[in-house]
Amino acid sequence: MAGRLQDKVAVITGGGSGMGRATVLRFLDEGARVMVADINEANGRETVAIAKAGGAGDRVDFVKVDVTSEAEVAAMVVATESSLGPLDIAYLNAGVGGAFGPIAETSVADWDYTFAVLTRSVFLGMKHASIAMRKHGRGGAILSTASIAGMVGGAGSHAYSAAKAAVISVTENVAVELAPYKIRVNAIAPGIISTPLLHRGRPERYEAQFARTPWPERGEGEHIAAAAVFLCSDDARFVTGETMRVDGGILAQGIAVWGAGKDNPFLRTAGVNHGSTGTPMTVRTLDPPA
Repeated sequence: MAGRLQDKVAVITGGGSGMGRATVLRFLDEGARVMVADINEANGRETVAIAKAGGAGDRVDFVKVDVTSEAEVAAMVVATESSLGPLDIAYLNAGVGGAFGPIAETSVADWDYTFAVLTRSVFLGMKHASIAMRKHGRGGAILSTASIAGMVGGAGSHAYSAAKAAVISVTENVAVELAPYKIRVNAIAPGIISTPLLHRGRPERYEAQFARTPWPERGEGEHIAAAAVFLCSDDARFVTGETMRVDGGILAQGIAVWGAGKDNPFLRTAGVNHGSTGTPMTVRTLDPPA
């Protein structure tokens, strides 16, 4: 039987690890041709190797991209179409943890870096994917990774949460703009998902956060991939401007994911989380709040 994305051409940023890698593999299983886009070349090529070992053949390729650079994002779209064919799906998933710590300890550089990777990248991806999709006139689907942190306070650091809230807003606005061209624009808002971006190789350190999810399973990249398949398939052809929560019910439960007040770890340290880009995390411990 044909898959739900049979013969569709997709590019997935942040496809080298975590939710991105899980989605690359799921899209291939559903019949798509997929360009893995990542700034971490080792991770990206490993994803391609895993996919080829699983039988993907020439339906998968890799391009290195800095998603904060307009020239590189434009080149990513060109590379995808040159290698795999006209673009049908762009999943703008690349992300980092970004700046954390009290507002008084956050530098302008770390704030700007966070917004560049989490929000500017989505703007650039939407811009250049939509240009390509409008050119070939077949419509398409643009999907971004938002977060429940962009929907409620207490679910992430202030910089990360603000950047993800901006992703939700731009998703709604661009969906209206592109609807006449049959280009759907949606987002996924993950909850606590067990990926290298969160646990940096030590998931056991986050058992308290995982345990706060009402659903009795740990959130995994495969849960996000399943939602991405739906939102990028024809089953969702009347869904646009939507941010789908995929969080195991944690937001419905209405608790502070990371704890409140002095218990919040984002207020006990400060620095910037570069995710799985290959750049080490910077962190400094702060004096306990009075």
